[in-house]
Amino acid sequence: MKIIKRLLPVLFSLLLVLALSMLCGCSRTDSSDAEEVIKSELDQLKNLDSDTTQKYISYTEMFPDATENTKLSDEIQNVFSLFFQQFDYKILDVSVDEDKKNAQASLELTTIDAKSLAADFAAELLRTKITETAQAKTGNIKDSSKSLEGHYLILNQLLTNNKYDSTVTDSTIQLTNKGNGKKEKWEIRRNYSLENDLVGGLMVYLSDPDILSPEDTLTVYFNTLKKMNLEEMSSYLGVVDIMNTSDSVKNSIAEALVEQIHKNFNFKIKTSSVNGYNATVTTEITTFDSNAILSDYQHSLDDYLASPDSVIDGSQKRYDKSLDLLLKSIENNTASATSNVDFVLINDGTSWKLQDEGHTLGDAIFGTLTTSPLDDSSDSKS
Repeated sequence: MKIIKRLLPVLFSLLLVLALSMLCGCSRTDSSDAEEVIKSELDQLKNLDSDTTQKYISYTEMFPDATENTKLSDEIQNVFSLFFQQFDYKILDVSVDEDKKNAQASLELTTIDAKSLAADFAAELLRTKITETAQAKTGNIKDSSKSLEGHYLILNQLLTNNKYDSTVTDSTIQLTNKGNGKKEKWEIRRNYSLENDLVGGLMVYLSDPDILSPEDTLTVYFNTLKKMNLEEMSSYLGVVDIMNTSDSVKNSIAEALVEQIHKNFNFKIKTSSVNGYNATVTTEITTFDSNAILSDYQHSLDDYLASPDSVIDGSQKRYDKSLDLLLKSIENNTASATSNVDFVLINDGTSWKLQDEGHTLGDAIFGTLTTSPLDDSSDSKS
């Protein structure tokens, strides 16, 4: 009996250790099963598996503002392959709640620098919109900036042509055990937060109305303008409207003005201030010297009107001559002028925008030529 009494505490201790080890072993098994599910899924993302990508990343939700949906084309699939080339992960910890049949994993994700990519995308999308606005005014209507496929083509272009750094962020994955007591069946809960984490925050960055600052936005407007061809720039800036002449002379004068812009136009952002949804960006604008053009034109016109030829020519020829003189003054101009201009941009909750963009930029570039000098000379027709 004494021997049994002595053995009881020892047996109890052994049973307690055995029970604890069984519990720990069970917990480790649950944790291990959940971890294997995570590895299986994320390894497929690393291996650029298209089906897995589509399970976690909704290609339509990436750009909810796109007005035209499209099927999952090869171009769209290629975007995700390019995006996940730098993807990697490290599981830091997995905890299991057996009673609630839930698990939570802490991870370290390595992804592309999504913030830089989103900023480049916003700039390229704005450039596309500006260019298409200019083209639409010439009758060449395109809406690629509004389509879902157009958005992905921009991403594809950026990921193909640019090199982006990688970033490391922390993420949490939630799992649910949908199995039974005999067999575990862990599944990852897919939600917006996880989708966003897996793409390095790209979905949030793309929806950030301040991803491009007012200064960056105005820079896109100017750089796009500088690359426009004659027809696009003339229509976008309203050059033809400014000259207010017959169709036969509009083109030659508009062409001469646009050529002056190509020769002289430059800009430098000086300061900016933001007040709620409004921003004012002070910019140093260098363009052709409109005062010099008008001064030369007026001097030539005065000389002509004082000559006997103007009396002999008659009203129509005098008017035609005034057009020729203006054209020559524009073509022969070599003077440039620099001035500070305040541009007002408005944030509509989506992005910063320059209101009435074409005419606003036109007024800044043309200076005193925003009112046609031909209005004054039209009296000579009578």
